[in-house]
Amino acid sequence: MEKIFAVINQMETDGVIGRYAIGGAVGSIFWMEPITTKDVDVFVMLPTSAGGSLLTLGPIYEYLLARGYVRDGQFIIIEGWAVEFVPPGTPLVEEALAQAVERDVSGVTTRVFTGEHLAAICLQVGRPRDYDRVLRFVEADVLDTAVFEAILGRHELMAKWHKFQHDYLEP
Repeated sequence: MEKIFAVINQMETDGVIGRYAIGGAVGSIFWMEPITTKDVDVFVMLPTSAGGSLLTLGPIYEYLLARGYVRDGQFIIIEGWAVEFVPPGTPLVEEALAQAVERDVSGVTTRVFTGEHLAAICLQVGRPRDYDRVLRFVEADVLDTAVFEAILGRHELMAKWHKFQHDYLEP
């Protein structure tokens, strides 16, 4: 993984992407036991062209393809991993990206969403596998309840949280 993070750090240094952070299943690994995943979700701020406001992933693909990486659908294969670059699509993901924390992976620094943000995003998305991940966060006891509930409150997710608690956490 550190090779992937080194490539992404270089992309940020070269101005191809703005601030980035690792989310999704790989982001969760930083907070609890590893889980199976097939890809790495890299949430990125995309630079806009001078005088324009159009955001495009084109420069990311061009940069990586020029360095010998290959495209596979929406993914770029970097060091054997399918990597997807995702612009933040909701205010919650924008906040998660802004508040991401640095972690060291075998001497390479990367940014990752906080556990509280990852769990809140899973709750917001609401697929069965997302609920499973929220449950894993709760069972691992890695969430700061006050921080998590503040995030949920800011993003109008308290009703979903209460339903989740009723459905999954109450005996």
